Amino acid sequence: MSKIKPAKGSPYARILGVGGYRPVRVVPNEVILETIDSSDEWIRSRSGIATRHWASPQETVAAMSVEASGKALAAAGIAPEKIGAVIVSTVSHFKQTPAVATEIAHRVGAGKPAAFDISAGCAGFGYGLTLAKGLVVEGSAEYVLVIGVERLSDLTDLEDRATAFLFGDGAGAVVVGPSDEPAIGPTVWGSEGDKSETIKQTVPWDEYRTTDGAEKFPAITQEGQAVFRWAVFEMAKVAQQALDAAGITADDLDVFIPHQANMRIIDSMVKTLKLPEHVTVARDVETTGNTSAASIPLAMERLLATGAAKSGDTALVIGFGAGLVYAATVVTLP
Repeated sequence: MSKIKPAKGSPYARILGVGGYRPVRVVPNEVILETIDSSDEWIRSRSGIATRHWASPQETVAAMSVEASGKALAAAGIAPEKIGAVIVSTVSHFKQTPAVATEIAHRVGAGKPAAFDISAGCAGFGYGLTLAKGLVVEGSAEYVLVIGVERLSDLTDLEDRATAFLFGDGAGAVVVGPSDEPAIGPTVWGSEGDKSETIKQTVPWDEYRTTDGAEKFPAITQEGQAVFRWAVFEMAKVAQQALDAAGITADDLDVFIPHQANMRIIDSMVKTLKLPEHVTVARDVETTGNTSAASIPLAMERLLATGAAKSGDTALVIGFGAGLVYAATVVTLP
């Protein structure tokens, strides 16, 4: 018989507050057209993107995360010292170690929480949210700070016509804490490693080092059509599975917040899922671009800030990207 005492966690977990940070510099398509042979019309028709934000040297991964986290903590009404864990999802923090989560935890005044980074691409926020829920319910942390942050401008090949217009920078954060009722549903997540070559870094860091910088700095590249087909057809199935796991239907939804990868993907998923007209759909990609792990919390924050969504709404969130990996769940908005 085990001598281990049962955990003293909460029966459920919920998102208590959300915050976002977008870099000051706004980059219109005209700037992108300086390095690729394309047009504003083509970029908008292919992606729905009109502008994106690019970070300055001072707007580091840590700095943007601290700003977003401060807003999330204020919205949640939780003092930083009550945070028991900090989870950061990013692919654009260039120090292999230490985890940037440790610096962020210190700078927000969180004391001595568990702090670690995860790498799950554009599904990273969903992965972090799932881990946070587990920590709260299990009792390892009463409150968890989950951050999705990217400086993808550092990993963008501005001469690559297929990707130069896609990526933006920013940080989004949420505070996850105890709840008396279910407010974060079961997560449907997974990976399809046989498709890992469809979105990838062009050159591994070690290979870049051995060329003495003769090659282009590593960047993100993707097979656009393959990714589009996978996202539209396979991710709609995953989204439906998340609805089923939460015990609701599309009619019960108030809000749909997919990863802001591409407007065509978003619109196609809405059609495939047959979402009712009353469902508010996040289309933050138009002015923010694809910010990978930051895109869902940034879109969530904007919907709440503009009144397009309200506290207590039921939202379906789904992230998908490099790996290929995915994560979908139903949440109650803070």
